[in-house]
Amino acid sequence: MISFFIKRVFDILFALIGSIFAIPVLLVAGCMVKICSPESPVIFRQTRVGRGRRNFTIYKLRTMTNERDAEGNLLPDEKRLKGWGKLIRATNIDELTQIINILKGEMSWIGPRPLLPDEMCVMTEEEQELRQSFYPGITGWEAVNEGKSSTRREMAEFDLEYVRNWSLWFDVRIFLWTMAIILLKRRPDDSVRAPKVLESERIAKDGKEGKEA
Repeated sequence: MISFFIKRVFDILFALIGSIFAIPVLLVAGCMVKICSPESPVIFRQTRVGRGRRNFTIYKLRTMTNERDAEGNLLPDEKRLKGWGKLIRATNIDELTQIINILKGEMSWIGPRPLLPDEMCVMTEEEQELRQSFYPGITGWEAVNEGKSSTRREMAEFDLEYVRNWSLWFDVRIFLWTMAIILLKRRPDDSVRAPKVLESERIAKDGKEGKEA
């Protein structure tokens, strides 16, 4: 309990200090987003699963356009992600808005990836409960191992490994590793960082895996 308390105090203090530097950076980046893609809001909001499996709204700086086809459907991500969006993602500036989520008590600097509700289906009920006993993180064990997972289940395994072996020292290692990835620009391409959920990965309520559609 003491370690968890220290982790939360660190989250709040670092968020307050970080916001001093993040605000001017976000203002400049936000202006760039609005100039390059004025058709949509600068801040992207989306529902994610938080601690205790409670849903919350995550905040991110928008990195894609709102371009649609003739039928009104959004174009594929790779077509909506322009040069300005790639720059924002490469520097992780889009993640800085999640300082708001940390101060609201919905996220941590380090923790499991904040998943969409549908992405939870690759884990059993027990695994979901275990994984969501921690606050989702801006970075985490799965995040620093991006590119090593070809499926959503493999991604989940990294987060489960984190919560099963968590310690303050583990968080320090992840923080240092994250800084190295950012400074050395070693973040993998989007195409290998977020694989789609396969039907064969889905685990039904009875704990059985689904079948390929």
